[in-house]
Amino acid sequence: MFAVSEPPRFLVDQNVGKLAVYLRMLGFDARRFGNGSDRQLLSEALAEGRVILTRDHLLRERRLVKKGNLKVMLFETEVAEDQLRQLLSDMVLHSFILPFSRCIECNYPLYPVMKETLSEKVPPYVYQNQTEFKECHHCGRVFWKGSHWQAMQEVLNRLGVDNNPSC
Repeated sequence: MFAVSEPPRFLVDQNVGKLAVYLRMLGFDARRFGNGSDRQLLSEALAEGRVILTRDHLLRERRLVKKGNLKVMLFETEVAEDQLRQLLSDMVLHSFILPFSRCIECNYPLYPVMKETLSEKVPPYVYQNQTEFKECHHCGRVFWKGSHWQAMQEVLNRLGVDNNPSC
């Protein structure tokens, strides 16, 4: 079990890529690692102070990891929801969860935005029927409590995570 005193930042290996979306949904800084060598993955995680999330057993054998300079969380399962369940259990992260506070696409924080500024950015039906919106200032995506939000709420419920009612 990892002890953490502040919200951890993650570097998510491509072999557990969907986990990054779930972590962002919970409000964690979870950057995906693209194509690159293990050496590059380790170097980036160390430079950015990130915990590596992976299914690659060989990463745990690296000197930086064995010496304790770098944390690696290893997953056996391919199922992202089970990976998240394991991570929440092993790292005791519940006090840092801020659901729907990060962009699930680009990992940047979301900000509340006035509905009146969105008439050209969202579909007319959404504009008429929704009242709360958040926007990513980095990629420009707009989020609201639609069917995708409801599906994410169901994931949170299955995981036993307290849901923040904001979008």
